[in-house]
Amino acid sequence: MTLSGYLSEHWGLLMILTAIGLVLHSDIQLERRIIYRISFTTAMLFLYSVSCYTESYLSDLPSYSVLRPILCAVNYSLVTFILVSAIMIMYPSQKKYLLIPAVLNAALCFISIPTGIVFRISSDNHFGRGTLGYLTYFIDALYLIYLIITMFRTHRTEKEDYSLMIFMSIASVFCLIMPLFMEETAHHWFNITIAIDILVYYIFLLQQFTKRDPLTKLLNRKSYYTDSEKYFEGITAVVAMDMDGLKEINDNSGHIAGDIALKALADCFSAAANKEQRVYRIGGDEYAILCIGSSEEGVKSLVEKIKQNISRTEYSCSVGYAVRDDGSSIDETYHRADSMLYAEKKLYYAKKGNIRDKK
Repeated sequence: MTLSGYLSEHWGLLMILTAIGLVLHSDIQLERRIIYRISFTTAMLFLYSVSCYTESYLSDLPSYSVLRPILCAVNYSLVTFILVSAIMIMYPSQKKYLLIPAVLNAALCFISIPTGIVFRISSDNHFGRGTLGYLTYFIDALYLIYLIITMFRTHRTEKEDYSLMIFMSIASVFCLIMPLFMEETAHHWFNITIAIDILVYYIFLLQQFTKRDPLTKLLNRKSYYTDSEKYFEGITAVVAMDMDGLKEINDNSGHIAGDIALKALADCFSAAANKEQRVYRIGGDEYAILCIGSSEEGVKSLVEKIKQNISRTEYSCSVGYAVRDDGSSIDETYHRADSMLYAEKKLYYAKKGNIRDKK
């Protein structure tokens, strides 16, 4: 067991973990708690690699070592805690009881040192499984299934993001299953795969910052123009929305109240739209939806859902839509939707006795 041997076996992992550490050190976008969780997870991955390398070395010795069963318990426990930590990185709002199966698994693994209930090391230094020999794999599989389901149920995930999620899902499942069939050669696949998944997820988060509005988490103006070109052939309609009375809220209650109102409206729009109806915040209180492949009836249904959602709040919003004509540009379609919106907004302010020539 030498340093050079460890570096030879885990050089790729160490480079990835170092890269993650460097980008986290200079990061100005992520919340501190996410940075701390990523740092904690990378530290566990490093510890797992050291523990795996040491246990592997001890397994090649002809005689039994009391340290080997301890390291086996540490390894089985770390894999599960690393998966939990990965879930907490992606979904920070998860409850602490998510840790209960991991804690139970760790307790049984360490109890197994004297009892052999999960694994046992014989006097001639051979590894064997106990009655609960596959318990750790079962718990890890449950965590992995939970993580994958949660990823694909995220409400604001756009279809182009699924490729990264599919990659992370397949890679994670593969590295968890293969050690069952190639235990002697695949024991260190898990840590490097999870490290790569974390790096990929970090890149995914940075992508979200470039294409989403930081307040509402809707797609931003830049994304609107990009998608107008990318989905040009498939866009069948445009919906325009503009909040009513934002200036009054800001003047009377402050800009924090205004931000709360903008976020509330964004949630109403997101809840009404389906995956092919992409919602954007394109200005201060201006929003738009590009409808890809939606029929006119589908667009009318979307507008009705938006109005129903907004009616449940204390806020008001003017909405207009336009179905795209053959040969018309996205800008032309948007301007027609905006004209309908403006007519609705004039009625809103007329009812309040405040006639306005502009929005």
